[in-house]
Amino acid sequence: MRKLAASAALAALIAGPAAATGLQIEVEGEANGMITIDLLDDVAPAHVKQIATLAAEGQYDGVVFHRVIDGFMAQTGDVENGRLGADLRRAGTGGSNLPDLKAEFSDVPFEKGVVGMARAQSPDSANSQFFIMFDAAPFLNGQYTVVGRVTGGQDVVDAIKLGTGGNGAVIGQPDVMKKVTVTE
Repeated sequence: MRKLAASAALAALIAGPAAATGLQIEVEGEANGMITIDLLDDVAPAHVKQIATLAAEGQYDGVVFHRVIDGFMAQTGDVENGRLGADLRRAGTGGSNLPDLKAEFSDVPFEKGVVGMARAQSPDSANSQFFIMFDAAPFLNGQYTVVGRVTGGQDVVDAIKLGTGGNGAVIGQPDVMKKVTVTE
C-alpha cells in the first residue's frame, strides 16, 4: 500500500505543471499590475503543458514584451533572447531548450484577451513565445494555436508599452514580465 501511495504522490509531482489551469503575470514598466490567464488545456494540451513547465521553472521571469502592435497584440516569452538586461535587438528570435510543438489549431477565435502561441513560418514551430490580443484578429483563426484567455488585468495588457513601425519592435525600455506564476 505504501508503494502505491508513493507512486501516486510521485506521479502527481511530475504532472504538476501539466495540471495547471492558469498563469498570473506580474507586469512592470509603463504597465504595472497583474494579468490573470486561464489556460485552455482542453484546446491545446501540449502547448499549455510547455508554457506551464517554463513558468514553473521561472523561465518567463524577467522576459520583456518585445513586439507590441497597437490595436493588435503584445508578444513576449522569448526565454532565450528576451531577458531584461540582454541585447534586446535579438528579442523575438529565440525559444527555450524544450522542443518546438506541433500546431493545435482550434475553433476558438482570436478576440480581445485571447492568448496565442507565436511561431515562425512553419505551423509546427511554436516553442515559448506567446501573444495577448488587444482586439479581434479573425485572420489569425485556424493559423495559430490558442492557449488561453485573459480573465483579469486586461487593463494592464492594454497599457503595455507600444512598439513602433510595422513589426511593433519596442524602442527603449520595454515592459517586462517580472514574475510568472502557475495557478491551479
